[in-house]
Amino acid sequence: MKILFINGPNLNMLGLREPDLYGRRDYAALEEFCRLSCEDLSKKYSVEIECEIFQSNSEGALVSRIQEAYFDHTDGIVINPAAYTHTSVAILDALKAVSIPAVEVHLTDIDSREEFRRTSYAGLACEKRFSGFGFEGYRMAAEYLVERLSKGK
Repeated sequence: MKILFINGPNLNMLGLREPDLYGRRDYAALEEFCRLSCEDLSKKYSVEIECEIFQSNSEGALVSRIQEAYFDHTDGIVINPAAYTHTSVAILDALKAVSIPAVEVHLTDIDSREEFRRTSYAGLACEKRFSGFGFEGYRMAAEYLVERLSKGK
């Protein structure tokens, strides 16, 4: 089972960017958290999980990676589109085009923030959203996908 974690703009600045809001752990810590979560889920569900992590500040690169996921046989996508959540119809369309089960994740609770952050275009193509759980939201999203994908096999 292959799970692709996609992270959008400014997530590479974790630990530096508004630490009171996003926390003090850096992006490398998030990557390690995702890898360890997949290892733990592999053991818990007795399934081999390949974990890939991708980050870009470029909308086009995110769209291209979503499209590539179709061709490299990715089974599930965990996506934090970051600021593109609220603006990118292109990411929405890419997720819809590949029809790979996707889960949206946000470190903060976007529904309790500024009004403009409450709209999620990418979320329209996602089966579920975990928002406001910090790093733990990534594990929750991966576990949701493992459970969902395991039922189909």
